[in-house]
Amino acid sequence: MGEHHTAQFPQDIVDEYAALGVDLPALFSAGQLGDRMGVRILEASAERVVGTMPVEGNTQPYGLLHGGASAVLAETLGSVGAMLHGRSDRIAVGVDLNCTHHRGVRSGLVTGVATAVHRGRSTATYEIVITDEQGKRVCTARLTCMLRDAVPADADRVPDRGRTA
Repeated sequence: MGEHHTAQFPQDIVDEYAALGVDLPALFSAGQLGDRMGVRILEASAERVVGTMPVEGNTQPYGLLHGGASAVLAETLGSVGAMLHGRSDRIAVGVDLNCTHHRGVRSGLVTGVATAVHRGRSTATYEIVITDEQGKRVCTARLTCMLRDAVPADADRVPDRGRTA
């Protein structure tokens, strides 16, 4: 689960953040919670974000994938998309998340695909579809993020691991 994987971000956005001294792939690899849960972002753009998460270690007492784990995957993927939409001068903050759980999963890897539904000036909304290894839908989620102007104080909230040397 602690394995690091470099997500594929659009190069112009990587360069924009690098000019600010921020290593974008490291910063948005999944965050501390995502790391702990084994979330791996495979591909990311403002239009579409793809990531995976193991079922093992993320189950509830009945041995099924925990609904909260699906929510973590969904919010992680949608937030990355919203952050990429907002670019370096905006901060994406989740304000609404809803998840519908369709079927249980006991093992393997689940894959989430976040697709932009709305990318506006002040909000961004993503539909996230989570499927099992057979391609069966496990969860459908929708995340709306508020986009607000970045202020210098926000730089203090960026984890050190996201900064370049």
